[in-house]
Parts: sequence; structure tokens; C-alpha cells
Amino acid sequence: MPIPTEPIGSVPRPAELIAAWSEKQAGRMSPQQFDRIGEAAVRDTIKRFEETGSPIITDGEQTKPSFATYPMDGATGLSPDGVVIPFEDGHTRQLPKLTAGPFRYATYASKYLAVAKSLTSMPVKQAVISASALSLLYPAPGLSDYPRESFVSDLVDEAETDIRQCLDRGADSVQIDFTEGRLSLKLDPSGGLLESFVALNNQVLDRFSPAERRRIGVHTCPGGDRDATHSADVDYAGLLPALFRLRAGRFYVQLASEREPERVLEIIRRQRQPDQIVFVGVTDPINPQVETATQVCDRILLAAKYLPVSSLGTTDDCGFAPFADDASTSRDIAFDKIRARVEGTKLAAERLL
Repeated sequence: MPIPTEPIGSVPRPAELIAAWSEKQAGRMSPQQFDRIGEAAVRDTIKRFEETGSPIITDGEQTKPSFATYPMDGATGLSPDGVVIPFEDGHTRQLPKLTAGPFRYATYASKYLAVAKSLTSMPVKQAVISASALSLLYPAPGLSDYPRESFVSDLVDEAETDIRQCLDRGADSVQIDFTEGRLSLKLDPSGGLLESFVALNNQVLDRFSPAERRRIGVHTCPGGDRDATHSADVDYAGLLPALFRLRAGRFYVQLASEREPERVLEIIRRQRQPDQIVFVGVTDPINPQVETATQVCDRILLAAKYLPVSSLGTTDDCGFAPFADDASTSRDIAFDKIRARVEGTKLAAERLL
């Protein structure tokens, strides 16, 4: 498409798959049974993605436990009592906590990519979790036999491997999920934590060539779980200057749900580097109202007042179901929104090009 358009990643799982996750976690379902249900969900997700006309698709993260914790699926050396992430509606999510080193991924994202690519001839995008998010697994008091410096070294190695495997195995692009970027300013308003996150992620990005980094993107949003956010009240002005110092080629920026989109676009205009493409969010996954193609088009035309069309793309604000048990949005609504994004992007391209 003349203006590129891409999904973020997750779409709501079918009810059968959500139930299967619970059964698997409780030990009442074998891995083989779960895999059969999961593959059926991936197959249906890809079929429905193709029917929207989306030029780039994902597997909808159907068989990930969550966008953030998939590397720990099957891992040892963890306890469940890690960092707690509170959402505006009162519910929380909790990360695991590392109890012993060395740190290693138990599951790489290329596992999901391989399944998706076997089911479609369309270009497939793969989302991965950021090194900065996984740095929160390390306990604040430290580990006596595994110092933080050793953990960070291992973490950067593993994050590089996760991305490189996806690139080498045919991902059209790789998206680093960085939702903790905006949240970090709530945890530390001084910005020190955010700066450390940017520095850590740049350690990973610096291991890739300029050509490879053009296929690597970073996604930012205020969270989107069970129709609630964790940091929408944090001013984007604090995040965006640091965000565009990440040495990636693509940026996927939540924008449709922002109260002052033009103010945000002006900040992006000032902070974006010349070689960076910005995919602006044009659909809001936590709003049940489905956007029209005309609404999407209007949002793109607004963005084009601030950004060169040659450096502009469109996306959804966030994944539709970042955690495996999130049933707050239906699959039908998610794919209707994706279709509106695709059709609205085509309309805007006709106006702009």
C-alpha cells in the first residue's frame, strides 16, 4: 500500500482457547491437546486477517501467555511474586520474579512466527518483548550469586537472539513492545528509570546493522488490558523525546485514544529523526465503538499535516488482547476495526498521493 499499515499484534482469543489456557495452567490439559486448540485458533486468526485486506498480518499472539511473559513460558528459576502493574480500573497484572541465574529465555518468538508462516503466504510481522520490560524480573535486593551486571549481560544477549531469530526466519518486521516506557514515568517521574530503559534497549539495537534496524520497530502505548490502561494519565511530552532516541527504524505510537492528538503530533514532528517511520494509531482497541473508514482517513489526514507522508504509516493503538485471558473485546469487533484501518488508510492514500 502507498501508506503502510500494520497491526500491533494480539487479537482476542476464541472462548475455547481461553478455557484451554485455564485447563493447561491447572494441569488438566496436556500440551498436545492445547497445541491442537491453539493451532486452530491461529489458523482462523490468519484467515480472518487475510479477509480484512491487511497487507501485513500477525498470528494474533494466540498461543502466547501474554505479550510480556512468553519468554518465561516453561522457564525455571522464577517465583510468581514480582512487580505488580496496576490498571486504572483497579485490576492488576503481576510479573514473575527471578530467583536464580543465569537468565535464559525458555521460549523465543520465532516459535510463533514459524507456525504463522506455515499457514499463510502473506508477510508476517512478529512482536517481541523489550529487554527493559524483562529487566523488571530482577529482584530489587539483588541475588547474591548472580549480580545484576551478569543478569543484564545475559538479558541483552537473549533479547538480541529473540529479534535476530525472527529476522533470520523471515519476519517482515519485528516490533519491540515498550509499553513500560510510559509507565516508567509514573513509577519514577524524574525520568531516570525511562533513561535507563532507553539505554538498555539501545544496547540490544546496537547489535544490528542499519539495514536490520529499518525492519525493527518500537511500540508505545499506555497499556490496554480488559479495556483499561495503566498510564494514559502520563503526559506523552515526557516520553516522546526519549522514545525517538531509540535506534530503531519504525515507531508504532498510540494516538487514536489521545485527548490532544495534534499536540502529540507536534511533539512527534519535533522529535522524530529523518530516517524514522511513524505508524500512528488510528483505531482504539479498548473502545467498543468500531471506527468508520472515513474516521480513520480523517485521523491520517491530520497526521499528514505534521509528518511527511513518506515517513507515515498507520496501526492500531495497542494489541486487542495482550494477555491470554482477556475477553473484554470480541474477535468480530477486533477484525472490524482492523478492516476499518485498512480501508481508511487506502482512502487517505488516495487523498494524499
